[in-house]
Amino acid sequence: LEANLALTRRYFSQENILVAQTNFAACLSELGRHDEALVLKRDSYAREVAMFGVSDENALMSGNNVAVSLNKLLICDEARTLVGDQLLPAALKSLGADHNVTLKLNH
Repeated sequence: LEANLALTRRYFSQENILVAQTNFAACLSELGRHDEALVLKRDSYAREVAMFGVSDENALMSGNNVAVSLNKLLICDEARTLVGDQLLPAALKSLGADHNVTLKLNH
């Protein structure tokens, strides 16, 4: 998986890199390697925000992935701050209160 991610970073577009990195982070999480997954998820979120803006649906989901990892690592205050101060307000403004992503963030 790590070799695949390295090749993807070298030869593919930023969007493909984000997909591969997100998938790799999910695999790490499934293996219980939450600290390593968090590093990749933070990087993916930062790239999504830089490329598409904080209100982009994919960026919001990426931010939610960061919050989930923070909670798994018992870094709950940072997770609450991320969701409450950044993600949820952006989702409400750009997607509306009834959107699936907004509802997921509000849960």
